[in-house]
Amino acid sequence: MSTTTVTGTSGEDRSDYSREESQAIRRRSLHLLGTLVSPLKWQLVLAAVVLIVSTALRVAGPALIAFGIDKALPAVIDELNWMPTIGVVSVYLVAGFGGAALIGWYVVVAARLTQAIMLDLRKRIFLHTQRLSLEFHESYTSGRIISRQTSDLDSIRELLDGGLNELVSGLLYGGFTLIALVLLDWQSGVVLMVMGIPLYFLMRWFYTRSQVVYRESRVISAKVIVKFVETMTGMRAVKAFRKEVRNDDEFGELSSDYRDVNMRSIRLFGTFEPGLMAVASVTVALVLLWGGIRVMDGALALGVLTAAVLYVRNFFAPLQEVAFFLNSYQSATAALEKVSGVLEEQPTVPDPAKPVDLWHARGHIRFEDVEFGYARDRVILPDFSLDIPAGETLALVGTTGAGKSTLAKLVSRFYDPTRGAVTLDGVDLRNLHPKDLRRAIVMVTQEAYLFSGTVADNIALGKPDATLDEIQAAARAVGADVFIDKLPDGYDTDVNKRGGRVSAGQRQLISFARAFLANPSVLILDEATASLDIPSERMIQDALQTLLADRTAIIIAHRLSTVAIADRVLVMEHGRIIEDDSPENLIGGEGRFAKLHAAWRESLV
Repeated sequence: MSTTTVTGTSGEDRSDYSREESQAIRRRSLHLLGTLVSPLKWQLVLAAVVLIVSTALRVAGPALIAFGIDKALPAVIDELNWMPTIGVVSVYLVAGFGGAALIGWYVVVAARLTQAIMLDLRKRIFLHTQRLSLEFHESYTSGRIISRQTSDLDSIRELLDGGLNELVSGLLYGGFTLIALVLLDWQSGVVLMVMGIPLYFLMRWFYTRSQVVYRESRVISAKVIVKFVETMTGMRAVKAFRKEVRNDDEFGELSSDYRDVNMRSIRLFGTFEPGLMAVASVTVALVLLWGGIRVMDGALALGVLTAAVLYVRNFFAPLQEVAFFLNSYQSATAALEKVSGVLEEQPTVPDPAKPVDLWHARGHIRFEDVEFGYARDRVILPDFSLDIPAGETLALVGTTGAGKSTLAKLVSRFYDPTRGAVTLDGVDLRNLHPKDLRRAIVMVTQEAYLFSGTVADNIALGKPDATLDEIQAAARAVGADVFIDKLPDGYDTDVNKRGGRVSAGQRQLISFARAFLANPSVLILDEATASLDIPSERMIQDALQTLLADRTAIIIAHRLSTVAIADRVLVMEHGRIIEDDSPENLIGGEGRFAKLHAAWRESLV
């Protein structure tokens, strides 16, 4: 089977798809375009009618000139009859101004269509990527998602806004021109159709070559964007590991590749445009030659020959616009394939078909014979069962890769188990209504992400209708009020980009206040105290004693001081529980936790 470079189902550029798979991806892209256009079909019909009428008026010009030369002008010379001339001039002006006005109307209608389609598509991508599961976002880089919303949508907009208009108007104008030429002088029409043979091969060559060049352009462009976004996003790591020089070399190489592919595109046009001009010039010359012979023989009127030459010139004029469409088309096709690939992605953690409501969760968590792995050949939890009674504070301890964070993600339903079930108060999380799940279970991670807005807005994330008193109470509960009160505008201080105005520890305290204000039945702390200094951690521990009362809590921490507040400690290794008891009993024993605790105590001396 022949293969071609296409866009995969998740928006990746691939070169290992068969022709049948490539055609399926193109059908998927066209189906997406159809769903975008179908709600606007009447506006599309209006645009088509306006374009057809305006094109017909524009094409009428040379025929009117022929009538003026052959009929109106002799009437003035022979009979001093100006009426035919006045009539022709009047009709010509009406056709010209009418065509111009309709073209202006068409531009407005087409622009409205384009903006309506782009608004729908932009919202679809944003809403759909939000609904996709965490697995998608952990494997799909932020740079590629940004590329879908920026450069890819811009390519589609250029196609709809400019390229498609140029194609439709160009084809209509060329078709109407050919029809008018054949009706006016069929022999000149035959000459034009014969010269259409080399024109066809030239257009076909350009189309085939542009497919390759513009697909390469889209791939390299996406790589440039991804490299830039990832470098800027990870600037701290870049600075910490002195990666600037390596990044300069890699980005320079990508930029050079992008320059080279753009140069190939320019050379392609540099060959196509002279070729088009040559075919057009030869066609005009042949029509003029054969028409001149017939004019001398009296078989053809001079006005008709003039109109025929004008029609031939007009026929070739929009072909360059068609070439520009091919430019936009290749770029937009690749972009549409990537966008349709993202929109085709299905959540690996789908919402339940018949959701079960759980208005008042108590927080009883059970793992029932759970098996889970991020890949088939990499099982993290091989056969896991666990019961966490409501109101219990459970600490998870173990080496990196033991499965602690995986367990937390399963409880939060960021992932679903491969086998078995995770239940909340006896309800399988896969059947629980999403609103009840998010209200009942909240996770605080080491990465305390703050959104643009005020400190109060970020604390109220889980409870948007919270009053300022409630927000301040949550902040006081975790000790965040101490530094918030010292900020320039207190709770109304804008945290700036990603919380740039506050330290890592302060961001963590804000995320704690956010979680406590949400008042979940189950609170998961996944290395949530890692960014805090010792005084802040002690303050949090004091607050947790009160705030975790009558609430199920799962604490994942390497700092054993945080584990001390737990009712129960699980020591995990390779996805299995090797120790399960209270902190006091485990410390007094001789197991893994006792050794870890002893080593931690020695490190404090």
